[in-house]
Amino acid sequence: MQFLYTILYVPDPVRTMDFYTRAFGFAVRLTSPDGDYGELETGQTRLCFAATEMIRGLGKDPAETPVARPAFEIALATDDVPAALARAVEAGGTEVMAPTQMPWGQVISYIKDPDGTLVEICEPT
Repeated sequence: MQFLYTILYVPDPVRTMDFYTRAFGFAVRLTSPDGDYGELETGQTRLCFAATEMIRGLGKDPAETPVARPAFEIALATDDVPAALARAVEAGGTEVMAPTQMPWGQVISYIKDPDGTLVEICEPT
């Protein structure tokens, strides 16, 4: 078994993928012709985005974005957390927590992406 991808439901996948490419340097793997689905290369797994309207059309009932209280986060590892945080904020993310060294030694920070998804920016563990 292999963890292949995560799909985030967002209002506008193309806009959201633009943020992630500018903020974190991910390459676009694919975008559907009508822009309601896309995938980013992130290493062994893919980060994918599907339009909430498309998902509703498939009979699912996605939460509204931005979510009032996050139920999950995605974590992205880097050797330079402060620089990655600055780049993400410049690209349109909202800082939630400045880089902080945790008791176990790892430095982490948090942003919310333009859709309200909580993103941890951290050193590798």
